[in-house]
This record gives sequence, C-alpha cells and structure tokens, in this order.
Amino acid sequence: MGAKPSSRAGWREWAGFAVLALPTVLLGLDVTALYLVVPSLAADLRPTATETLWIMDAYGFLIAGFLITMGTLGDRIGRRRLLMIGMAAFGAASVLAAFAPSALWLIMARALLGVAGATLMPSTLSLIGNMFTDARQRALAIGAWATMFALGMAVGPVIGGVLAAGFWWGAAFLIAVPISVVVLAAAPTLLPEFRTDAGRIDLLSVGLSLAAMLPTIYAIKHVAAHGIDVQALAAAVLGGGSTVAFVRRQLRLKEPLLDMRLFTDRAFSAALTVLLIGLVGFGGMMFLVTQHLQLVEGLSLTAAGLWMGPPALAMLIGGIGAPLIATRIPPGGVMAAALALSLIGYALLAFAGIDSKPSVVAGFSFLYLGLGVIAALGTDIVVGAAPAERSGSAAALSETVQELGIAAGVALLGSLTTAIYRTAADARPGLPRSVAEPYGDSLSGATSVADRLPPGALRHAQDAFTSGLNTAAIAAGIAIAAASVACFRTLRHIRPIGDAGPEAEPIASTRVSGDDR
Repeated sequence: MGAKPSSRAGWREWAGFAVLALPTVLLGLDVTALYLVVPSLAADLRPTATETLWIMDAYGFLIAGFLITMGTLGDRIGRRRLLMIGMAAFGAASVLAAFAPSALWLIMARALLGVAGATLMPSTLSLIGNMFTDARQRALAIGAWATMFALGMAVGPVIGGVLAAGFWWGAAFLIAVPISVVVLAAAPTLLPEFRTDAGRIDLLSVGLSLAAMLPTIYAIKHVAAHGIDVQALAAAVLGGGSTVAFVRRQLRLKEPLLDMRLFTDRAFSAALTVLLIGLVGFGGMMFLVTQHLQLVEGLSLTAAGLWMGPPALAMLIGGIGAPLIATRIPPGGVMAAALALSLIGYALLAFAGIDSKPSVVAGFSFLYLGLGVIAALGTDIVVGAAPAERSGSAAALSETVQELGIAAGVALLGSLTTAIYRTAADARPGLPRSVAEPYGDSLSGATSVADRLPPGALRHAQDAFTSGLNTAAIAAGIAIAAASVACFRTLRHIRPIGDAGPEAEPIASTRVSGDDR
C-alpha cells in the first residue's frame, strides 16, 4: 500500500498513553469489581437472583449496546472531547451507584455507567491509533491497551473485596472519582484532538442497533428466570427482526453506523469470534469462582481478594509476553496455544469440589493466562485487519464483542448454574416455609438464612452450587476447545508482529483538527 512514512512517537505520545491507560483500567475494573462484593451487597439490598444478574451485567450490556454509536459520535464531535464528557459522566454515575438505597437504584446506576463507559472505550483506542503511526509502536501500544483493560478486570475483584471489607460495598465504585479528576485535568494538555469530516449520525440506525440488542438480552434473562413463554419469544422475535433490519440498512447507507463489509475479511471475523467465545467463558467462570470462594469455601472478602492474586499475575504474564512471542511466531498460533492451555483450567474447575481452594485458584489462573493473550493479540488483529479508513468501526466492534462476551458469560453460565442449583435445592424437602424460598432461589439466599436451616441443608446447597460450577466449566471448556482449533485454522496465515505487510500499516488516517494540541 502506498502509505507515507510514519513517524515514531515521542515522550508526549507515551505520556498521553499513560492518561488513556487510566480510563481503560477503570473500565475493566468496573466489569469485575462487584464479583467479590455481591454477597455483602446482597445482604444489604437483598436483590433477587435475577436482580443480582442485572446488577452484574447491566453495565456490560449497555456498553456493548452503545459502543458503535459512541464511536461514530466521537468521529463527529472529537475523540478527546467525547472522552472528557464520558469521564465526567462516569464519575458522577459511580457516586450514584456507591450510595444506591435499593437494588433497582443500583441497576439503573450501573446502566448509566455502561452508557458513560461506551464513550470511553472507542475514544481511548481510536486516539491510540492516531497517536502511534509507527507499526511496531502501534502494535505495542494496542497490546498494552488490551493488557490494561484485562488488568483492570483481573484486579477488580481484589480491589472491590479490599474496599468492601475496609469500608462498605459502595466504596468499590468510588475509585472512579479520583481517576476521573486526573484524566479531566491531564487530557487537554497531553491528548490531541481528532475528528473526521463524516456526515450526521443516522438516528434510525442507532435505534435499530438498540432494538436488536436489548430485547435479545431481555429474552435470555427472562428464559433463565422464568423459562420459555410468550413474553420471552416476543422479545426474541423483536431482537432478531431488528438485527435483520439494522444489517440491511447498513448495507444501503453510504455512511453506515457500522460498515458490514468489515466482516468479509477472514482474519477480522475469526479474531472477533475468538474474542467473543474466550470472554464468554472467562466472564461466566469469574462470576462463579468468586462466589465459590466466599459462599462455598467461606473466605472473607479480603481473603478471597488475596486468593485472586495468582490469576491476576498469570494474566499480566500473558498480556505482556504474548506480543513479544508474536514477533517470532504468528499471533494466531500463539492465541490458539493459549486457548488450548486454558483447557487445563477448565478441567480443574470441572472437577473442583468443596474445600478445594488451591485447585480452583490454579484452574482460574490458566483462564486468566489465556485471557491476557487473546485480549492483547486479538485486538491488534481486529484493528490491523481493517483498512485505515474503517479503523474506527473495527475498534468499536472489538470492544463491543469483548464487553458483550463478558456480560453474556455471566448471563449464560450464571443462569446454567442457577438452574442446576434450583433443581437440586427443590429436591431437599422438609424446609420451614420461612426459609424455603430464599434457600431455593440461590446459594446467597441459603447463606442468608443459614442460622435457621436444619443440619446438613447448607452443605447440600453448597454441593448444588458446586455441581453447577462444574457443569458450567465443562460447557465453557468445550466451546474454548472448538475456538482453539478454529483460531489456528483461520489465523495461522497472519505474519508475526513487525513483519512487513498490510497488517503493519497504521490503523487510522483521520484528519487532525486545528485545535489538536
């Protein structure tokens, strides 16, 4: 391709990257910070099992729903400007969540955090693409960006647990406030402004994208809580019909909200698929493992957070080591090997029982190692596979898939475990009426009435939850095994990082506005 020579980034660009790393870490942290906080949150707000799932993944689903829209909006109004607007909104919504007086309030606050978060993710990655035009530096920066997000997810349970143990569960949200202040103060000086000359956002496409995703999400959750009925089927039909209408409209528009032609690239589609499957398994198992450590193993918040330290270290090794290895070995092969290695972790979790903390933590460490690898290399493949003029859409899609994968994992594997738990709990007769309902709803409900349960009932509930975790690990492991094979077959042709070729070109060719510095 006839790209003009790129210039290497200097200290100003790397200082700007440090600023962008803060909201990136925060976004990952907010995905998982509640995992160790759920039991204390449940004791205070007393949400139902369905409300607990909504508290956990309303954030991720709303991010996924608005990412493409916000990425396009950033192109129009300026990516730095959108970043600053989103950072201010994120800090304000975090305060609302921290002092939520009810489960419904917290669900709404988490939804607002998701909308605000959707402004941050495409802004950070797009600005990195604009700031780093040298191929090797761009690959390093994108790998570091993905590692920062994964690092936030890794330390989220630890920080959330420590803050909740030292203060109260709402303190886990307040960490966003000082980060917001720092980013808002530093961004005007260290970050350039970029915008394009694209036309107006197609509001009908925005509406169709939301109508495609949100009813589908509702259908999944409704089936998990109440089974298949007319309401669930109606939501699924609405979501499916809106998806078809959205795709058709994008194919007709000259300036679509989402360029569907990106999916014709084999590497692009394959990398997105691998990211989605990998993060579905990771997100669901993290939700279950953190509950297992507290409700089955009986660990305190602080102790459970410390036990999550080894997995976080494994993720960091994977995120940093993978781009270095991929300079010599094709990244598709590195990703396939990491996914295959993570199957050891799924096997350990599939055979875990009560009083098995070391094997649970060891198994989850293998999952984290795989996450670090696919997050770092998968993002670079997705962005690098797209032509420069479509890099914004590619970045938004990569982030959408990652957020949706985590949230879907919580919903799907969490619902599977809940169904297995309830089946086993219903088989336990003779419980007093006052405790039968919370006992049959969830393990956290059984734990909340443990002092009124007959002997052996709590142990039965813990066994039921652990059986659900085992089954979820088997289901996720089968999907990961298939993803590993598909990853090797479809991505093995991609050259190692730094090799000359189209994938090493700068990812963005947007115009710099007059007020860029």
